[in-house]
Amino acid sequence: MFVRRKVNKSGTTSVVVVDKSGGSFRQVKSFGSSSDPAEIERMFKEATEWVLRYGGQQLLDFDAAERTRDEYRNMLSNVERTLQNAPQMILNRVYDNIGFNAIGDDILRHLAIARVCQPMSKVATADYLKSYFDEDVKLHNIYRYMDKLYSTQREIVQLISVNHTMQVLGGRIGIVFYDVTTLYFESAPDPSDELRQDGFSKDGKTAESQIVLGLLVSEDGYPLSYSIFNGKQYEGYTMIPIIDDFVKRFSLKDFVVVADAGLMSEANVQLLESAGYKYVIGARIRKESPAVKDWMLSIDHVDGNVQEYKKRGGRRLIVSYSDARAKKNAYNRDKGVERLRKAYAKGTLTKDKVNRRGYNKFLDISKDITVTINEDKILEDAKWDGLKGYVTNTNLSMDEVIHQYHGLWVVERAFRIGKGQLEMRPMFHFTEKRIEAHICICFVAYKMYKELERIIRQKGIPMSVDKVLSIAKTITTIRLRLPNGELYTETLYTTPQQEAIRPLIDPNFA
Repeated sequence: MFVRRKVNKSGTTSVVVVDKSGGSFRQVKSFGSSSDPAEIERMFKEATEWVLRYGGQQLLDFDAAERTRDEYRNMLSNVERTLQNAPQMILNRVYDNIGFNAIGDDILRHLAIARVCQPMSKVATADYLKSYFDEDVKLHNIYRYMDKLYSTQREIVQLISVNHTMQVLGGRIGIVFYDVTTLYFESAPDPSDELRQDGFSKDGKTAESQIVLGLLVSEDGYPLSYSIFNGKQYEGYTMIPIIDDFVKRFSLKDFVVVADAGLMSEANVQLLESAGYKYVIGARIRKESPAVKDWMLSIDHVDGNVQEYKKRGGRRLIVSYSDARAKKNAYNRDKGVERLRKAYAKGTLTKDKVNRRGYNKFLDISKDITVTINEDKILEDAKWDGLKGYVTNTNLSMDEVIHQYHGLWVVERAFRIGKGQLEMRPMFHFTEKRIEAHICICFVAYKMYKELERIIRQKGIPMSVDKVLSIAKTITTIRLRLPNGELYTETLYTTPQQEAIRPLIDPNFA
């Protein structure tokens, strides 16, 4: 049984308890009707309490007053299987909604759904699919499929994702956001391995081999394309190849590339311009010419102040000042310098422990290998508190340039979800084919995560994706063998939270 709000022809709303038996719905009890939202909510609460009080969902429509305990015991003995497969039912619909079912290989479906629901090793995934979803997927078939995915289906996956994203965005992709991250391995690479290499780790895993992952996403964070590079690859060299490849494959026109300052190099900007791309890129303002730096430092430190500097070749340098950013800059610097002062006082600040990252930039190393704190560098650094720059060749307004750049958080969020909820790393594969296939599966899983997020929002369900899936894992489906041999299946919704996500599971429920 469950509670339903029913809109009447008179404009009032009735609150009734409904039971589904034998594939049909029947009204069990009415709690009245009203046009007052508060009264409707009161009746809904009363009806919900009534359902819970009288035994929750009664799926087989048995009348306790007419049946004996033995009859119920006999009925329960005919239960063949119970499943916690509600997450699978939700994600199956999402998978099909995107269009991934066109690929035809159910193993991709199973692996992507498992990655969203319960990310784990491929060995554990096979056991999970069997235990919870009753899907018998053999491990050797998984590995065989991963090789096929690498060889023939990666391009199809990205094409489906792009086409679906264009549909969601009204037929046009006007903004593409690009960023990179690193993914580490738990095993040392073979010396001949050209992909897994030591490099600068964004996860702080300096002792592990890694690869570099470049990701293109659209507005609202929908994934478009990805590329992988060897772990030593400088991130600034990854942007142009992936954009060129994306434009070539999908004939993308009239768009703006948005990227972080870490990808801002003169070579990259020139390549973007020579290819005719429009861009918004974070500026390295302290590397500008002395004249430009003098101009920036002369900007009034008034919160929200935005100024523009015309550069050669149609480039524009947009600089903004923020009180909040200034406070953050000062706070972070003070913390870093304080750590240096403590180390200096203890005598632990030596040349062999000094690098030029972070706030070690405020240190001086003399010829006699003495390490000291340069107070002048600290004062010079403070002059830049609150200033942020952006370089663009677009005709967008200054405020719109800043707004588009701030949209980069969608890529950062994509990486957080990929590394967090989807557990993209660490990776346990060794060959390039398996590594690439693993990332492709995670790409599909992230696309499904984003689409489910959109559907949840569309249906007005006030929950996150993670919350929905957590509730779905508590929903049970039973399979019962009837006396006539017919197999009867029913999904149980026994709590208000389970009922709230029912529209995501039951296509006939509204």
